[in-house]
Amino acid sequence: MSGTPPRRALGIDLGDRRIGLALREDSAAPRGLPTMMRLATAAADSERLRTIAAEGRVTELVVGLPLHSDGSVGTQATATLRWASEVASALQLPITFVDERYSSQRAEESLGRAARGSNGGAPGPARREARRAAVDREAARLILEDALNPALLIDPKTLAVHVRESAT
Repeated sequence: MSGTPPRRALGIDLGDRRIGLALREDSAAPRGLPTMMRLATAAADSERLRTIAAEGRVTELVVGLPLHSDGSVGTQATATLRWASEVASALQLPITFVDERYSSQRAEESLGRAARGSNGGAPGPARREARRAAVDREAARLILEDALNPALLIDPKTLAVHVRESAT
């Protein structure tokens, strides 16, 4: 047995309202964690993620980067880079970015068709929210799987975007 501690990665699917999370040890299959609602700032999110990272003995963050379908960087990818840089700095953990184009679509396909409401109609608000959380969690799990594919890793230094600290 090697004396090297296991690599434990926290996969993050950052959304506007929720943060999908998953955990993977070395190359084992990732497992989803409870989805977290986003707070007002990356600093506030960092405090909650600090607890999750400590409990999971996380050694690195893996964040999905939502590039446009043509590979270009848009507003959401720029915001994700800024948020992730702030969180990684606060947690003092290395960060890896993964091309997450279509991860939510793949997560939807992986989970299968959404359940109907109890009356056979559209699901109610609670069921819709639970489905969205499940999709975010599955997307984070897929991001961790994709991180094992070197072709999907992204070096932010090669992107045509400048991430600046927000002026406060």
